[in-house]
Amino acid sequence: MSLSRGSLHGYRIRKELLELSGGAVRLDPGTLYRLIARLLDDGLICDDPTAGDAADERRKYYRLTTRGEQVFDAEIKRMDALVRTARSEDSWHRA
Repeated sequence: MSLSRGSLHGYRIRKELLELSGGAVRLDPGTLYRLIARLLDDGLICDDPTAGDAADERRKYYRLTTRGEQVFDAEIKRMDALVRTARSEDSWHRA
């Protein structure tokens, strides 16, 4: 989700996840970089050498691939349908 807004480096991805989740999602660096490796292997993200400050070579930036954007959009739709179903079921049970 954090990469849907543009290219970010690992530390910034971690901060974005924390902010977007209201503090509910906390990833230690090892978990984050294992996840990044898996997303790279799955072709959902890729390196973005054009992003960031060229003077800071320590930071590696990542961005969603076209496939990653498609998977992200599909996941949003899936989750939205799930929430709508849950709300509908909740209303039915409360009636």
